[in-house]
Amino acid sequence: MNSYIMYIIAILFLALSYYKDKKKTKMALKKAWKSFENILPQFLGVIMLVGVLLAAFDAEFISKIIGEQSGWAGVFLSAAIGAITLIPGFIAFPTAALLLQNGAGYMQIGAFVSALMMVGIVTLPVEIKYFGKKLSIMRNVLAFLFSFVVAFIIGKVVGGI
Repeated sequence: MNSYIMYIIAILFLALSYYKDKKKTKMALKKAWKSFENILPQFLGVIMLVGVLLAAFDAEFISKIIGEQSGWAGVFLSAAIGAITLIPGFIAFPTAALLLQNGAGYMQIGAFVSALMMVGIVTLPVEIKYFGKKLSIMRNVLAFLFSFVVAFIIGKVVGGI
């Protein structure tokens, strides 16, 4: 129900914008469409990958590997996968929701998403180029360790530990 309300509000604001300045609204819609076209291949690729993984592995397997029963080993595995994966946030959160629905634990998903957002193994060479080796490695190590703090807090709040 909330999503319908948000769609209605968005349409009303779009109509208001169109009423105030047709040219700017059309230009904004064209830019939004271009952004959507640029994001679509990444989005579809990750959704397909997650779909294949969910089809290949049942909820019991996902639960065993990164479910609540996997404990800190599952948290570490999730954080490591998040650290080496390069997925934008708008794809990561729906992916996390799908994993939760299929048996993943809250702590494990917390570690995955926080490492995904904060640690950049794939982007480390670029970061080293601009910030230097020592600072880049230190930032990534601290961010990786912080993902465990996030997992611990989520575990306390949700009751996983």
